[in-house]
Amino acid sequence: MLVPSIAEDFRQRFGAEPLLVRAPGRINLIGEHTDYNDGLVLPAAIDREMVFAVALNEVGRIRLRSFDLNESFEVSPEAVRRTEQADWANYLLGVVAQLQRRGVAVPGFDCVFGGNIPIGAGLSSSAAVECGLIYALDQLLGTGIDRLELALMAQKAEHEFALVQCGLMDQFASLFGRAGQVVELDCRSHAYRYFPFDAENCRVVLCNTGVKHSLASSEYNVRRQECEQGVALLRHHYPGIGSLRDVTPEQVNVHRDELGPLLHRRCLYVTEENARVTAAGQALQAGDLAEVGRLMYASHAGLRDQYEVSCRELDVLVEASRGVPGVYGARMMGGGFGGCTINLVAAEHAAAFVAHATAAYREQLNRELETYQARIADGVGVVAAQ
Repeated sequence: MLVPSIAEDFRQRFGAEPLLVRAPGRINLIGEHTDYNDGLVLPAAIDREMVFAVALNEVGRIRLRSFDLNESFEVSPEAVRRTEQADWANYLLGVVAQLQRRGVAVPGFDCVFGGNIPIGAGLSSSAAVECGLIYALDQLLGTGIDRLELALMAQKAEHEFALVQCGLMDQFASLFGRAGQVVELDCRSHAYRYFPFDAENCRVVLCNTGVKHSLASSEYNVRRQECEQGVALLRHHYPGIGSLRDVTPEQVNVHRDELGPLLHRRCLYVTEENARVTAAGQALQAGDLAEVGRLMYASHAGLRDQYEVSCRELDVLVEASRGVPGVYGARMMGGGFGGCTINLVAAEHAAAFVAHATAAYREQLNRELETYQARIADGVGVVAAQ
């Protein structure tokens, strides 16, 4: 009962009737670590979401409340800047700052938000927070900013206020999601297209390792640098390339010796992963879930062996899925070194798969496994009070 709870908390706190907005988290079917290489990704919005109750006020103050944390933060519109007092508030303040930078006069407003996106599971709760508020303010202020621009502004809010140099995928998926469809995004041109997903017969099961190794953030930055080093070397032979998006696996292999073992592995992974995204879209169009699953397993192998961002917990879960009745494919999802695996499972086998994966995780690692079944849902939008 998330929407009524948030709405009622807002009414009791601020004595007004709010605009209610839901902003979903996301999965990424395939296309990992390709976004910052100008590549292709294949995400979808899901039915785990953040809910916002927002209304303009007459007191000239921005009053923010995290329902889940039971914490509040207040500031005047003229004094919006990054804060050390409440980390969660930065995601919202960053959105306000982006609107102000665009020339929008943001008046005082009240906001209560909360959600059911598991924190730390790699489902992009932060992007949902940014996209929910920026959409709500766009509606209340009548600014009429298009969704792609809202996504780009939300991304900049995360860069500048949360200090995370994320790609566009998370914010894009939250705003552009469609029920029953995944969306292929070209991270260079921002072109996109939708592919059908058979949600009746196939379930998306997320298995949360429950770990986040300390390597995650530092190694993410190292991988970005390694890709840039590979591009710099390859540009001597192909002057027109701007990023690994412009390179083929064959070109990477031709210059294997010059790149050296490490950069060769990194560049080969990215170029092959872009090709897998294209192939996965074609397979979805053809209704070939077995081929989508095969590509997912290949993606995981690349992330494990070439990009080296997996970990034992993720590998155990992916291996445990192999050969299980009804499982089409599995791979790690997100930056790596923890978080979730994403598994495509025939609907009638989903419960049995969860039981099998839970038992395997406990047996091999002596850890309890948290799982979620995610339904592919619409992107950010207004909801009615219930």
